[in-house]
Amino acid sequence: MPAEDTNAERPGDARAAEAPALQDAHAARVSDDPDGITVRDPVSALDAKGRPRRTTRRFPLFTRDTARPEGGGRAAAGDAPAPARQWPVLTVVLLVALGLLLTSLGVFRWGLVLVGAALLLGAVLRWTMPRVGMLAVRSRFTDIATYGVFGLSIALLALMAQPNPVLEIPFLKDTLHFTVS
Repeated sequence: MPAEDTNAERPGDARAAEAPALQDAHAARVSDDPDGITVRDPVSALDAKGRPRRTTRRFPLFTRDTARPEGGGRAAAGDAPAPARQWPVLTVVLLVALGLLLTSLGVFRWGLVLVGAALLLGAVLRWTMPRVGMLAVRSRFTDIATYGVFGLSIALLALMAQPNPVLEIPFLKDTLHFTVS
């Protein structure tokens, strides 16, 4: 039994009304080369049946598929249990959770340093490992930059927090006094 053509012209279909106009416009844009090569512009690409179809630069209403980010495959073999396949992201998430737990228990400085260190570990894993599972969200460069900047910022701000900062950066103190007074 033959498969139905889902793009077949139906009475009243808007594409059916456009088809003759597109074919006429397409015929005007076709140029024959002496070598027998027919050149068509990209506006009138042909469909599976050889009819010209209109292409557009607009984004589709519904996304049908999305390219997986580079390195976004499983970190372990497919026959391994789910936690083992996603161990890089689970490591980062568990360290962040532990850091937040320490922060909520009153050890805020070292809890936040652990959160920053976990994000820096995520940046290092994304940089060094070819496949990191769900730790790959965007391109490799963007992931490394995002994890690195946020991790370094959180760790440095936690070390500079008052009272009794572990890390003092003199020009920041002078900058603060200059802007306030």
